[in-house]
Amino acid sequence: MFKTFISIAALVLFCLGNALADDYFSDQFIEKVSALRDQALLDTTAYDITESLTTEVGARLGGSENDAKAVAWAVAKFKELGFDKVYTEPVTFPRWVRGVETAEILSPYPHHIKITALGGSLATPKKGLKGEIIHFATIEDLEDADPTLIKGKITFISNRMQRAKNGSGYGKANGARYKAAFVTAQKGGIGAIIRSIGTDNNRDPHTGGMKSYDRNAETGEIRLYKKGEIVPAGAISNPDADLLVNMLKRNKPIIFKYTLGSHWDGQYTSQNVIGEITGREKPHEVVIIGGHLDSWDLGTGAIDDASGCAITMASAKLIKDSGIQPYRTIRVVLWANEEYGLSGARAYAKAHANKLEQHIIGAESDFGAAPIYAIASNVSDESLPIIAKMAELLAPLGIGYAGNNGRSGADISPLKKMGMATMGLYQDGSNYFDLHHTPDDTMDKIVAEEIAQNVAAWVVFVSLAAEYTGDFGFKLNK
Repeated sequence: MFKTFISIAALVLFCLGNALADDYFSDQFIEKVSALRDQALLDTTAYDITESLTTEVGARLGGSENDAKAVAWAVAKFKELGFDKVYTEPVTFPRWVRGVETAEILSPYPHHIKITALGGSLATPKKGLKGEIIHFATIEDLEDADPTLIKGKITFISNRMQRAKNGSGYGKANGARYKAAFVTAQKGGIGAIIRSIGTDNNRDPHTGGMKSYDRNAETGEIRLYKKGEIVPAGAISNPDADLLVNMLKRNKPIIFKYTLGSHWDGQYTSQNVIGEITGREKPHEVVIIGGHLDSWDLGTGAIDDASGCAITMASAKLIKDSGIQPYRTIRVVLWANEEYGLSGARAYAKAHANKLEQHIIGAESDFGAAPIYAIASNVSDESLPIIAKMAELLAPLGIGYAGNNGRSGADISPLKKMGMATMGLYQDGSNYFDLHHTPDDTMDKIVAEEIAQNVAAWVVFVSLAAEYTGDFGFKLNK
């Protein structure tokens, strides 16, 4: 498994690195981490935490009543798990509310269509929005189109996301979701419909955030777009998108009507919820891990991202319960409102901007609970021996090393841009986008053995990262 990911040159470096890593960790410590890794494979803590959040809170859209319930749940759960320190930090953002959602093809072949508003969409008129469909295969085609062809019409983008183990199809397809409403408005269109950004073939449409505001780069202040700057936008399911494409092949005008009640509703203050395992020597320096506490409102947010919260919470708990008291503090952050604003991550980075050098390395779990197949670092060359040791301990789990130019989670990205070293623990995303942002994101999709494998991998990374006395490379990414 190892050789699948590492070049020969990198493998030589790793062999040399492993010898050096022994200078940092005692044999006793490595034996304890190895035993904890194996123990984690049989542990149900992460599965139980995921079940608790999805059952006791459920869907938790940022700014909703369940957002507040999730914050209270998280504070109580950290305390129940025995974290040394539990606290919250405020996160204020514009509240977006979903409303009524209906759609139908009026002619030439009447059909009822399933639709969901994209996050940040404005409402249609109460009686609905009706117009002729104009079809584009990609967002780029829409961007290049003559505005005279679009004026007064509803745009439809039909590009289909491609399935990939690493989820790479998402980024390639997601421009349609993010930009369609904005580009359509600039070209005089009245509405925008996209094929859901997902890999499934059922009639559950996928929601997700769209371009709906400007952010001042210096102050962080948000200016919400108004009517005319964006148009009401929704996603329809893959089968319904196929139906629409089949109609378009018949070269007859297609009249589409949809009603969305989504709108902005003032400001809301949520919380980042934080739990810590205190470091024995340098408690002010932290290894930061976590997931986002919020979810979209269509399902119960099991894979996105109750499981990520659970994996990181469980990992820290198991480390503490094993008797390992790390050199540095392990800080687990459950971020607020990732889904339509990355609000918690931005607020955290701003609040801790004068202490960024104390953030030694960070990672986020936000890609479901399927098995981890590789790790990828973004650290200084000097700390690669520590990564090598992690990789050695992860190899028995079927996990390889994917190089030192790794991706990290969205909530980690503001800290990464400011210079923090990061680690990516890559999960198998082959089926993730069948469920992503849909009503089908529910607890039954979590496999106990698979989420336990995640925890086993995370306890290795976190234990070694928090015990390492060196620097993983602050300002590496600046």
